[in-house]
Amino acid sequence: MNMDTVGYLTSVQDTMQNLRQTRLGQLRHPGEFFDYQRVSRPSDTGAYMKRAGYNIRYFSANYAIIVALCTVYALITSPVLLIGLVFLIGGFIGVSRFVTEPFEFQGRTITPQNLYFGVFVLGILLLLFGSPFSAFFWVVGASGVIIGAHAGLLEPGVESEYEGVETV
Repeated sequence: MNMDTVGYLTSVQDTMQNLRQTRLGQLRHPGEFFDYQRVSRPSDTGAYMKRAGYNIRYFSANYAIIVALCTVYALITSPVLLIGLVFLIGGFIGVSRFVTEPFEFQGRTITPQNLYFGVFVLGILLLLFGSPFSAFFWVVGASGVIIGAHAGLLEPGVESEYEGVETV
């Protein structure tokens, strides 16, 4: 491994560790997240908005996992989109790792830039056939419905009453 790769891997590890400490450290217990005894219909739109505002802040890490699961589901159910993403990512990694200088192929000189361009064009065509816009809007819609329903129907806990109170 060269020094650039080691530095990149260290950076990725630091980012993942930071993500785990900050976002996943805020993850709420499933018993609290799925507490069906606190589910009730809000009295009006103002009550819904108040509940949703509090619950979105309180359960933000749990909601991020819901969005990630919806994204994984959308990719799994759209194989052409998944193949396009794997082709693009794998192609760029392959070119950067295995083709560092120009080479001759059937009397033509092929540079790494030519290969990057070819991978990009073919990958974009594959992605377009995989309908990324519909997958994106499905993820946004499904996540919005799930999160909106959960955040608005779940009554905030007792700790929400003390949210604005400062301790000395």
